[in-house]
Amino acid sequence: MGLDPVCGMEVTPVTAAAQSDYEGVTFYFCSEKCKKAFDADPLRFLDKVDLAEARAIQASRGKSS
Repeated sequence: MGLDPVCGMEVTPVTAAAQSDYEGVTFYFCSEKCKKAFDADPLRFLDKVDLAEARAIQASRGKSS
């Protein structure tokens, strides 16, 4: 389980309404609205720590880029 980076809602990859890849990391969203907001300006919702944590989680799941 993870958090939608736009609204903070808990989402799982299997049931996520949408997803986007940014700098080699896949982010999952509760709705298309959150995905569109993220796609328009990812850095508004992320910082370097968020990206590092997301990469570490994906690597631990065998999805490293």
